[in-house]
Amino acid sequence: MSEASETAPRRLSGACHCGAVQFEASLDLSKTIACNCSICSAKGLILAFTLETEFELRSGADQLREYLFNRHVIRHSFCTVCGAETFARATAPDGTPMVAVNVRSLKNVEVAGLSPAPFDGRSI
Repeated sequence: MSEASETAPRRLSGACHCGAVQFEASLDLSKTIACNCSICSAKGLILAFTLETEFELRSGADQLREYLFNRHVIRHSFCTVCGAETFARATAPDGTPMVAVNVRSLKNVEVAGLSPAPFDGRSI
């Protein structure tokens, strides 16, 4: 199923590869990005953003670990069982708590139907 044509946020479910980490988030998949920083490039991340209040970690909090690099402002969360990064937490420039969801970890979303905007995270 392609979500690319939808412009309103939808409640979507996602999980890590092994299923230990499960979440739900309200996401607008017409506004995804493909960042070229070293971590996003290496992991092939496509990201969609939501407010912290629109993200719910359903299970697996005890299986998550955080990875910080560069300026230590984005808290990348990965499953300690399978290693998959499902989301990261940070704050928007205005201070709003946000979650960046790895679209590839969403259930029933065809990534090929998306048109992520390039983001130059390598230069930041």
